[in-house]
Amino acid sequence: MAKEYLERLETMLEPAARKLGPGVKLEIKHFFSGAAAYASGRICITLTPVGLAMKLPENSRVRLLKTGAKPLRYFPKAPIKKDYVVLPPSIRDDKRKLKYWAERSLTYALTFPKPKRK
Repeated sequence: MAKEYLERLETMLEPAARKLGPGVKLEIKHFFSGAAAYASGRICITLTPVGLAMKLPENSRVRLLKTGAKPLRYFPKAPIKKDYVVLPPSIRDDKRKLKYWAERSLTYALTFPKPKRK
């Protein structure tokens, strides 16, 4: 099942990935029972049974919540992931809108410090 999510996420993000700068590496990896996208090592987008979720700045999250996005919670009693929203089908299934928000999420991820290697 995870392979299906990997392939779907790769396809969904392909148009946005073309806009990344030359030094930015986009990786799609297994994540729980789905897949996650990393911009130069920084996680920013997940596709799981919960839906397509993106890490975005607060003003973008507020805007999306008004259009039907939901706060991200991976499991029923798990805490809400504050920096993420689950996109509604009206955005997830619209290639132009999806590209717009994916570009913002990937760019936003790059504002965070690089993760430290363990």
